[in-house]
Amino acid sequence: MAVVSAENLRKTYGKVAAVDGVTFAVGQGEIFGMVGPNGAGKTTTIECCEGLRRPDSGSLRVLGLDPRADGQALRKRIGVQLQSAALSPRVKVWEALDLFGSFYEKTSDWRLLMERLGLAEKRNAYVSKLSGGQKQRLFIALSLLNDPELVFLDELTTGLDPQARRAMWDLVRDIRAKGKTIFLTTHFMEEAERLCDRVAVLDRGRIIALDTPRNLIRALPDENRVIFRTDDPIPADALRTVPGFVRMESDGERVTVYGRGGELVGGVAGVLGKGNIRFRDLRTEQPSLDDVFIALTGRPLRD
Repeated sequence: MAVVSAENLRKTYGKVAAVDGVTFAVGQGEIFGMVGPNGAGKTTTIECCEGLRRPDSGSLRVLGLDPRADGQALRKRIGVQLQSAALSPRVKVWEALDLFGSFYEKTSDWRLLMERLGLAEKRNAYVSKLSGGQKQRLFIALSLLNDPELVFLDELTTGLDPQARRAMWDLVRDIRAKGKTIFLTTHFMEEAERLCDRVAVLDRGRIIALDTPRNLIRALPDENRVIFRTDDPIPADALRTVPGFVRMESDGERVTVYGRGGELVGGVAGVLGKGNIRFRDLRTEQPSLDDVFIALTGRPLRD
């Protein structure tokens, strides 16, 4: 069952197509991610789904409803954590939850949400005194007050330190475990890779790839990397005999060997040892969604 269904969605601002013919569907119970650089169209797409923006053309259904025509009915069934949100700095945590809970006919117990999201100790703290991670947990709690079927999370961990970011990931998994469907946007490829069942890669308003993170990565021509440093010259054909070898790149003393299969690391180390090539800092790297983006667009994600 498609919880969100978009077909040829388009939204322009003047001559700029922020969303340019986007088609995708979000299945019930999945964590669906939309990734891409800043300005790719992620927030515009998700705000169309939330009913905050009206697309210029295309079809869009969320929980079987038109987000604009059926906005009041839809808002009762979705939870929204916006990319930019703010509360009065002099509002206490419990006051914000109690106030927002009064807006809905059907609500979850905000006291239980406060406990579940680790905010009980901050019950009487002012919003201005919360850390970045605590504020994000509060905004998630606010988005869950109406016990939504579908939760939108827009750039959930932007500005958070690595520890707080991973704590947010655990919260997202917990939300899905409660039977919710989650649609999130992020420009952190690692976040999408860790959390999402499927990922849409968005660039310049268009979806350039859509699949599971694993399938997107497996489509790359070079699956593994062995990286090391050496001051010794490496004979041109020395590594070509390594099982799974694809290519080698040198950048000064830094050497990167690309290839496939489980024998790549041992083969590279064996060749270096037999050739008496002194090396240091040898490590392996697995391909990531960042590599997928570079392969698809020819540039790093953050450009």
